[in-house]
Amino acid sequence: MHTTTNDRGRRTFDVPCTVDLENTQERLHAHVDLDGVEVRAGDSVLVHGAPGVVPFGTKRVLHCRATVTRAGALERMWIRALAYLGLTELYEVSFSEGRA
Repeated sequence: MHTTTNDRGRRTFDVPCTVDLENTQERLHAHVDLDGVEVRAGDSVLVHGAPGVVPFGTKRVLHCRATVTRAGALERMWIRALAYLGLTELYEVSFSEGRA
């Protein structure tokens, strides 16, 4: 695995991946499995060679390459804090019989 560091100090490397695409009456999905790499909060992934559109009634499994860019420690903490705050907005607790 070849690793480089960009001007912002983020590590970037390429890995093989499997892309599972389906556009049928039963399912519509696009899944990417990176071979041997776990994506963490703040990381970004760019898949090379996967089609942008899959015709209706089609299911495809492709083997491609992906570029993973790791987030720095500060960026990772910021993303986790934002995710926590976004989750707390979903909480609504009420002990009354109805709303005022």
